[in-house]
Amino acid sequence: MKTYQTSEIKNIAILGSSGAGKTTLTEAMLFEAGVIKRRGRVEDGNTVSDYFPVEKEYGYSVFSSIISVEWMNRKLNFIDCPGSDDFAGNVVTSLNVTDTALVVLNAQYGLEVGTINQLRYTSQLQKPVIFVVNQLDHAKADFDNVVSQLKADYGEKAVLVQYPVNCGEGFNAVVDVLKNKMYRWKPEGGVPEVLEIPEEEKEKASELHQKLVEAAAENEESLMEKFFDQGTLTEEEMRMGIRWGLVHRDLFPVFCVSAANDMCVRRTLEFLGNVVPYVRDLPCPVNTDGEEIKPEVDKPTSLFFFKTTVEPHVGEVSYFKVMSGKVHEGDDFVNADRGSKERIGQLFCAAGQQRAKVEELVAGDIGATVKLKDVRTGNTLNVKGVDNKFNFIKYPEPKYRRAIKAENEKDTEKLSEALQRMHEEDPTWLIENSKELKQLIVSGQGEFHLKTLKWRLENNDKIAIIYSEPKIPYRETITKAARADYRHKKQSGGAGQFGEVHMIVEPYVEGVPVPEIYRFNGQEFKVQTRDVQTYDLDWGGKLVFVNSIVGGSIDTRFLPAIVKGIMARLEQGPLTGSYARDVRVVVYDGKMHPVDSNEISFMLAGRNAFSEAFKNAGPKILEPIYDVTVSVPSDRMGDVMGDLQNRRAMIMGMESDRGIEILKAKVPLKEMGSYSISLSSLTGGRASFTMKFASYELVPTDVQEKLLKDYASTQKDED
Repeated sequence: MKTYQTSEIKNIAILGSSGAGKTTLTEAMLFEAGVIKRRGRVEDGNTVSDYFPVEKEYGYSVFSSIISVEWMNRKLNFIDCPGSDDFAGNVVTSLNVTDTALVVLNAQYGLEVGTINQLRYTSQLQKPVIFVVNQLDHAKADFDNVVSQLKADYGEKAVLVQYPVNCGEGFNAVVDVLKNKMYRWKPEGGVPEVLEIPEEEKEKASELHQKLVEAAAENEESLMEKFFDQGTLTEEEMRMGIRWGLVHRDLFPVFCVSAANDMCVRRTLEFLGNVVPYVRDLPCPVNTDGEEIKPEVDKPTSLFFFKTTVEPHVGEVSYFKVMSGKVHEGDDFVNADRGSKERIGQLFCAAGQQRAKVEELVAGDIGATVKLKDVRTGNTLNVKGVDNKFNFIKYPEPKYRRAIKAENEKDTEKLSEALQRMHEEDPTWLIENSKELKQLIVSGQGEFHLKTLKWRLENNDKIAIIYSEPKIPYRETITKAARADYRHKKQSGGAGQFGEVHMIVEPYVEGVPVPEIYRFNGQEFKVQTRDVQTYDLDWGGKLVFVNSIVGGSIDTRFLPAIVKGIMARLEQGPLTGSYARDVRVVVYDGKMHPVDSNEISFMLAGRNAFSEAFKNAGPKILEPIYDVTVSVPSDRMGDVMGDLQNRRAMIMGMESDRGIEILKAKVPLKEMGSYSISLSSLTGGRASFTMKFASYELVPTDVQEKLLKDYASTQKDED
């Protein structure tokens, strides 16, 4: 493949829900561009995009696939993205390194939940969007309904460039209102007949052509003036206006295709080559110092690595975007994130698993290389003297967790290494070795996401694994004030140990001052605050330590030891062994010995006094609560709401968006373990959800009693 200049490069992400036909469309575009001689089929497992064994096994896209096509003396870099919400990380990554989104809609359903989620990302990132209505040959295809959905959301900004003449079974023709021609295909598709618009379609075509002209003219002042003067624009002027409308998201063109039959694919490619904005037309990315990095060839070279895969017989393949400058084989770089030096051995342009060698890639282009020493997804390579770093990709929060372990303990280390590699390939697979839960936790975007991880571990790495429900990171706290004292005294021949601590514990509430008087069993305890230390606990919440010692009953040098003893007890609460939090401790009295008192004595005295006081202070269990947002078709709303209420959810509100109901709730993490599976079952896979940690809240009494009973039985088993 020859070297293309920045002004000849266009980067396009292909989006859409599962089943919309993205991979089939990609296959047809590769065929039309001459990259492949025969179109593969998803059902046969022989497409260029879905080439990983797990994708062939399951019959759906798991990874984004980079496809470079030469078309009309331009280079079109496509990234075909998975449609399932479980692989949303690929969509986020792809949109961040491309400049336009080609959104494929299923003519039967139009704007599905998954598509709407993806469109939110395009809105957040301000990316131009082109709609392609696919599967117009399906018996239940309803083009007019799809257009109505788009108009409801985008208004007159959604503009038809084409419409089908005969939607449904037998579809074989479209009217193109930009070209003012009709295209008609033979059953095998491919190159169409280009015909004049039939008489019965002329009025409709003329009206739509005028709307397209007006929409194009609105985006450029000189075009608007010409339109007012002459009432029309040339085809080239319309292209210019549409391009600027795309850049500013003031125009959303709508196309028609039957990707499976290769109908209107060539015309879509023509439009992409002619009209899609170039890299230079769109806002520049910003490095971590807030500086815009323009895609200019004469600037120092920076490469951003956005994707890593491991392929059989090849090893590690690293995909990158040239942020500035240009790169050749043999060029030396410094990894800005890891400090290591790297040399680019080989340069490729990719078409799925196929790769074509290139001598040079310039600013704005996307390429691949192999066998780098120390480059991970998200790293930046710079030429010497440059220190650009990029962290503009913000991944969605995980929403499905499982504890994972190797069936054979001998594979534990091998499993850890494999999981780390998987995370580098897909950063939305999160791995946590939880000291608190004593479990290895893997988190992802859904059941299929983790199912795919399991398949790869067992089939590629030959590691048999077991998934299980992860433990819940409960917290313990207190609900009232309590007092205790403890004397630690030990004599063992030589120097003894002595320390006595008197303390009061109470719930810590932000902004509430330390009382001057406490009352317990009719007795008053006056305290005089001498010093307050606040400790932010690693697991959340606070410990507030109040020194109220008067008369020197405990030397200040022993106070850190008391705090250390309290901290040790906070790490293992008395109710369930969970971390404790949000406690204020007032040490108001004690005793020490001139010879036998030392730090260990006061650490033990402080720990035991705290433990006794904590148990008498109305201890309660806290559970993690998550903000959950569910997007669901209106006809399934009742089922979804009922299911959430059965999960102890607190419904916070409802709203509608593009014909989809948005349900917001607060739900305990304990109840979310199988939610991904249940939601899919309830809605036939037509709903999606997000979840994000909100707070810790007290568990209901019945739940606490069950937790205490369960914990007691585990302690008995361990004994």
